[in-house]
Amino acid sequence: MGARSGDQYLSGLGDSREIWVDGERVVDVTTDPRFRGTALSIAELYDLQLDPEIIDEMTYESPTTGDPVGLSFIEPRSREDLEKRRRMVKRWMDHTSGMLGRSADFMNIMVTGLAMCWQDFQRGDRPYGDYLRRYYEEIRERDLVLTHTLVTPQYDRSRPVEEQDNEVAAHVVEEKPTGWIVRGARMVATLCAHSDEILVAPSSYLPANSDAEKFAFCFALPIATPGMRFICRPSLTPMAAASEMDHPLSGRLDEIDGTVIFDDVLVPWERTFIYRDVEMCNGLFNRTGAMEQVMHQFSIKNLAKAEFMMGLAFRVAESTNADQFLHVQGMLSELIVFTEQLRAALVAAEADPVVRDNGFSYPASLPLWTVRQTFPQAFQRMCEIIQIIGAGGLAATPSFAELTGPRADDIDLYFQSVNSSSRDRIALFRLAWDASSSGFSGRQQLYERYYSGDPVRLAGALFNLYDKTPYKERIDQLLERLDGGGVS
Repeated sequence: MGARSGDQYLSGLGDSREIWVDGERVVDVTTDPRFRGTALSIAELYDLQLDPEIIDEMTYESPTTGDPVGLSFIEPRSREDLEKRRRMVKRWMDHTSGMLGRSADFMNIMVTGLAMCWQDFQRGDRPYGDYLRRYYEEIRERDLVLTHTLVTPQYDRSRPVEEQDNEVAAHVVEEKPTGWIVRGARMVATLCAHSDEILVAPSSYLPANSDAEKFAFCFALPIATPGMRFICRPSLTPMAAASEMDHPLSGRLDEIDGTVIFDDVLVPWERTFIYRDVEMCNGLFNRTGAMEQVMHQFSIKNLAKAEFMMGLAFRVAESTNADQFLHVQGMLSELIVFTEQLRAALVAAEADPVVRDNGFSYPASLPLWTVRQTFPQAFQRMCEIIQIIGAGGLAATPSFAELTGPRADDIDLYFQSVNSSSRDRIALFRLAWDASSSGFSGRQQLYERYYSGDPVRLAGALFNLYDKTPYKERIDQLLERLDGGGVS
């Protein structure tokens, strides 16, 4: 089949999936107004990859069928492959202003990164590595959209999951000849309603004991699997908006998060990649190098997002000549610094790739770790800068529908600015509100905070993996020179 079109993607969502929101089951995510805007935005991405003018930039030849397949599935073997993948991902991220963080390329790259080390999964009494490799090839050739879940429900965070006296967290119940039964829940399955499949993967550290084994697994299932249902948070798409221009981001890019519930679901063995293997689960993404590939993807997303927020701030400041003030120029310069640091980190990561024993190329990790650690705070500051520059204008901007309402003359006169017509200024400030101050923006800020893990643990991980020895030795050598020179 190869790379899909937008219509093919939308057609694939018409199955028996069990999606719940606002106390009711969703009949069709492609027509329900809470989900339709995001579905259409994802369809646009699929159409974009088949655009005749850029198809060679968005796809590559399948190594098994020769069909064009999405470039986010490529197994990079060189710096050039990493650069090609970056250009493809950047196209998609620019199209969504970096606000659709879990678009299909994210999980494509994650599964590809794991499958590149499929031999590591060949443990136990079944060929789990073979299963993983076949699954990667299946989603590549069918061009599927995946969601994933890593986290157990927040029941009692003071105790590890294996010591909790309930069956809330997803766990192994029993084995069958054709597979095994999973019961319980996982969170947070972002984009679940708009996906074709879900990958249930390990995240939190598990102790090496028999009690933890029933929580140690990795598997994938179709979203419409019997016995599996998703309870979603309320949509951020305003249902009573007078104009789509009033909420230009939240109306199109709300990748609704959900909790997946497994009601004694059968997981076929051929869809199982880790089973009751604590050692394999712990540190999986870093050990296989999949995390370096994923960090590359979300650093590209972060660059697109930073460029969008920077351009938006430029326009908001320009509309009222606020950019003539030095303190405003100072804030805008912060955005320039954030953006160019991201761009430099990506260049550095691609310029010095690591070739592992499997023959594949991995972007240098430390530049991407700096992006991973700094972007959550940087994005919050981006929102704050737009709030400061837009000030009361963000709160006072009326609906875009007022431009054609009974008070259109008032709108034309009183909502213009020195550099913008009322129409352009309202459209700009509604966009700025949605990006920096709306419920959609609040979710984006929370999302970025925990996008790639607990920031406290990530900071500790970076400290422990960083090679501190040469810098400590430099201090020791300086002190020795000073002491030998008679400095007291």
